[in-house]
Amino acid sequence: MARYTGPKFKLSRRLGISLSGTGKDLKRPFPPGQHGANQRRKVSNYGMQLLEKQKLRHMYGLGEKQFRTLFSKAQKIQGIAGENFMFLLESRLDNLVYRLGFANSRAGARQLVAHGHVTVNGKKVDIASYRVSVGDVIGLRERSRSMKSIKEALENRNHLPAYLEYADAAFEGKYVRLPERAELSQDIDEKQIVEFYNR
Repeated sequence: MARYTGPKFKLSRRLGISLSGTGKDLKRPFPPGQHGANQRRKVSNYGMQLLEKQKLRHMYGLGEKQFRTLFSKAQKIQGIAGENFMFLLESRLDNLVYRLGFANSRAGARQLVAHGHVTVNGKKVDIASYRVSVGDVIGLRERSRSMKSIKEALENRNHLPAYLEYADAAFEGKYVRLPERAELSQDIDEKQIVEFYNR
């Protein structure tokens, strides 16, 4: 299944979650469409599970096959499958580039990585799904540090997660530890996603 390229605000309203993280996409707190404000449908258990899966999938911008493969890896790790899955998603290179503030969105971060602007431990990595390990240092290539889009994104960054450290002078961030569940989105019920894939 190809990546979604349609209107992001409509998708956010349909899922009931701000995919941009700004909240601007939920100014109208009801689904899109002519009868969106008047919809009163009863949602089945399956529908609720599917909705949670779609929320998380679109939040991180993954295709269905890639999302399912990552979930299978999470199930093989010791611990709680749902939380492991969230930690694997959070450890993706494009996500950590976004969290460090090098881009204003995960889609922008993915583009930065794909165009070869990002390094991991000093080596160029252009694979957005690259799994960053604890202790790895994520930086920008020398020639990329003066890019206008990166400077603007860094100026607009309003929060740096506690599991990341950032050195302004070096344009580098370190993944110091795995995040805790409380530090990740509270809008997602990962148990529903586990039930969806285990049904």
